[in-house]
Amino acid sequence: MKTPIDFYFDFSSPYSYIANEWIDALAARHGRTVRRQAILLGVTFLAAELKSPVSYPIKREYSLRDFQRSARFERVPYAPPAQFPIPTQNAARVFWWLNDTQGEPAAADWARAGFRAFFTRGVMLNDVVALKALAAEAGLDADAAEQAWSDPLWKDRLKRANEEAIAAGVFGAPFFVLDGEPFWGNDRKPQIEQWLAAGPF
Repeated sequence: MKTPIDFYFDFSSPYSYIANEWIDALAARHGRTVRRQAILLGVTFLAAELKSPVSYPIKREYSLRDFQRSARFERVPYAPPAQFPIPTQNAARVFWWLNDTQGEPAAADWARAGFRAFFTRGVMLNDVVALKALAAEAGLDADAAEQAWSDPLWKDRLKRANEEAIAAGVFGAPFFVLDGEPFWGNDRKPQIEQWLAAGPF
């Protein structure tokens, strides 16, 4: 049986948003499924002694430009958020709550809703009022979602996901692992496609 593609992402990562728009179709073309893993980039950056590219003045303008160009290249709608980056722990906790109680499809739907809300409509996922409204818009029980992101159980679940990601060698997002092979970045799409089509190269 073919193994799933592990897809590590942060809700505040533009490249993760773009990859989230193509990964399912790519996987399906090759008889694979996608196992999403919501993480916090800040935690992986700390472990890897890295910082976000937008935190470096010499990289910031290029990165902001490349986010938009990469979205256009993939024909994905993109509107630069007014605030970027943002903390996304609450959205990630809701992801794990859904993943572990309702299943991967429900969590994948939430990931899609969260990404599109932030990167096409500027919905601030770090604003609890906006996040609760988004949960309702996405068809969730908004009060239950709020309870989930405040619950130590789901805080610990996200903490464990971060720790497991770091143990697996994840240091950024999007990060993919297929057949034990790691691929980092939205721009690894052609290599992932070839790997799935023809095997190791």
